[in-house]
Amino acid sequence: MALLQFSQVYKRYPGGKDALKGVDFSLDAGEMTFITGHSGAGKSTFLKLIAAMEKPTRGGVLFDHRNLARLRRGQIPELRRKLGIIFQDYKLLHDRTVFDNVALPLLIAGLRRQEAAKRVRAALDKVGLLGKERLLPVTLSGGEQQRVGIARAVVHRPKLLLADEPTGNLDPALSAEIMDIFVEFQRVGVAVLVVSHDLPLVKAMGCRTVALSDGRLIEGLSA
Repeated sequence: MALLQFSQVYKRYPGGKDALKGVDFSLDAGEMTFITGHSGAGKSTFLKLIAAMEKPTRGGVLFDHRNLARLRRGQIPELRRKLGIIFQDYKLLHDRTVFDNVALPLLIAGLRRQEAAKRVRAALDKVGLLGKERLLPVTLSGGEQQRVGIARAVVHRPKLLLADEPTGNLDPALSAEIMDIFVEFQRVGVAVLVVSHDLPLVKAMGCRTVALSDGRLIEGLSA
C-alpha cells in the first residue's frame, strides 16, 4: 500500500486556472522521488495538497490511509505531525537559538522539554550541527541554516519529508551534502519527496524522477 497516492487529481483556482490536470502519482514508505518542471507547472500546488494547505477540485489524495480532501480543520495538525517540510529560504526564527528553532515542533505538540531536548540533539547530530545549538541562525552559513531547517523537519520523526527547492540557494558542493542527508533519512524508512530545478543534481542522484508540465505529470526528467 502506497504511503501517498494521487488519483486523477485536478486543481482549479478561481478564475479558471488549472494548476493540476488528472495527476496520478504514488510514493511508497522509504522511497525517494524528485519532482521537476518549469515555473508555474504545478509543483507548489502539488505540495500544498499533501500538506492540506489546499484541497483538490476533483480526484483523491490519500496519505497514510487518509483522504486529505475529507480532513476537518481540527485534524490538519495531526496530519502535519506526520510530515516534515523543508523550504528554500529556511524560514528560521532569527531571534531564537538553533536549539529553540529545532525544538519548536515538539513543544507545540506538547512534548516534555527533557524529551524534546534529547530529540533535538539527536536531530542536530544527524545533520552535523551538534555543538551549535546555542548559536543564532544569523551566525551560520547558508548550508548550515538549511541543515537547521532539515533538523527541525525531522525532529518529530515524520513519515514523509517534503523539500521545496532545498538547494536553491546553495553551491553544488553544499547541495550534494544536503542530498546525502536526505539519503540517510530514506535509508531508515522515511519517504522523501524533493522539488528541484537542479537537473544535473537530480540526475546524479539516480532516483525516480517525475516532471510536471502545465499541470500534467510525466515520468522522467523535464527541462
